Amino acid sequence: MQSPTPRVPRQLPAESRAEIETRLTVELAAVVAGARRRALRDGDRQIDTAHLLHSLLESDPGVRAAFDGPQVARVLGYLVQRSIGYGLRWQGATEHTGAVPLLPEADVPGWSPAAVAAMEGALERAGRRGDPRARGLDLLAGLAADHACRAVEVLTRAGVDAASLAARIGEPSQQV
Repeated sequence: MQSPTPRVPRQLPAESRAEIETRLTVELAAVVAGARRRALRDGDRQIDTAHLLHSLLESDPGVRAAFDGPQVARVLGYLVQRSIGYGLRWQGATEHTGAVPLLPEADVPGWSPAAVAAMEGALERAGRRGDPRARGLDLLAGLAADHACRAVEVLTRAGVDAASLAARIGEPSQQV
């Protein structure tokens, strides 16, 4: 039996970062802007999935509601510690993911390959809902789907099961 082929991100030219960002709701565009500021402040060259998760949790009430009780506080605790110890090994390193092969052609300046894959997953999920713009829960689902990304590492360390989180989020057709 063959194993399923991993989803490969579209081949994105450098200018596609702006294209991606035009397909986001205003709220999700603000999340990306917050992640970009956080990456700069942390001394990182790229937005990674942990930056996106941190910004999502800080700004999107729908994303926070997807977690059980005190999980949000624990996840934010790990994310805050990133710049003072936890996560320092990530500084200056590109986030690679096991879910998609690393392809130089898929490089989007300012974004880690895993962050691009998560954002593409969010856009695909929005498309299944019939919406041309991705929302916060779409991005959270994209992050939770990649078990090798930094965001899922943070979730796991905080005691959050990414698979259970993805199940709580459900398919876009199940959302109000």
